[in-house]
Amino acid sequence: MSLKILYAGSPDAAAKTLEILYQNQGQYEIVGVLSNPASAKGRHKDLIPTPVAAFALEKNIPLFTPEHLDSAVREEIKPLDADLLVCFAYGHIFGPKFLASFPLGGINLHPSLLPKYRGCTPVNAAILNGDSQTAISIQTLSLKMDEGDILAQEIVELNGNERADELLNYCAQKGAQLIVNLLNKASNDGKLPQGKVQSGQPSYTGIITKEDGKINWNDSAKAISARIRAYYPEPGCWCMEKINNQESPLRILAAKFISDNNSLLEEYSSAQVGQVLAFVKAQGILIKTGDGILCVTELQRQGKKAMMYKDFMNGARDFIGSILL
Repeated sequence: MSLKILYAGSPDAAAKTLEILYQNQGQYEIVGVLSNPASAKGRHKDLIPTPVAAFALEKNIPLFTPEHLDSAVREEIKPLDADLLVCFAYGHIFGPKFLASFPLGGINLHPSLLPKYRGCTPVNAAILNGDSQTAISIQTLSLKMDEGDILAQEIVELNGNERADELLNYCAQKGAQLIVNLLNKASNDGKLPQGKVQSGQPSYTGIITKEDGKINWNDSAKAISARIRAYYPEPGCWCMEKINNQESPLRILAAKFISDNNSLLEEYSSAQVGQVLAFVKAQGILIKTGDGILCVTELQRQGKKAMMYKDFMNGARDFIGSILL
């Protein structure tokens, strides 16, 4: 049988997965796309479709962007006669009546080593916590958040330098191939394979806010570096700097930590936490933390474009010696 698929997703990463699924159609067909409504962005508040919706519009795939998954939506998608719901980062919980619309149920791509990091920000959590590995999990959609059986799972080794956007995109692409394999098998068998019940202690992640990105310079350089990578590009990490006796936000976009250079640590042992220590052309801008030194390589002042550290220092002659808050 050739499966009919309704795909649900919204952000960039979900659009990458959709593109790969679209390119590999053969034993299945994407008959519709479900995404969040367009949102107002920019100075003129133009309505901009989600990346997933934009892809559907480009490929002329029937698109549905409801505010709520109510009975009206179920009636709208009914003519599609979809066999299976495939989801990645849609942003809504599916109710029993909606899931019952699909004879084979639904599957979900979740970028974590389930049951660890259920919820909406598993990639960020893995980086923030310094995990040595995560996973790409394909699970059945259940009525409870991320509690479905595991249909496929691939371990992803982490080296401690990953950025959230890069890791999420990697999982989106690798996960798409896992889904393609599952869809082809389900098309041949007429059903999904038997899943494996999740085992182990679950943990949960929540929504990340702008305040979560506020840097506490009393933290270690290693922890701050992980936070910067975990929260890139959104909500981003930031602190405050004083310019002409006025405090202004400063975004720290890229940095690495120094914790094993004893001579450097000794040289600046009496410096204040949060103090901008030096500009090293071959490395970056050095900042004192509660444990170790943070070497910043990309930053952005409010209302200005993001800059690499050398360009930034060309217009920030009083930055060295200042105290970041």
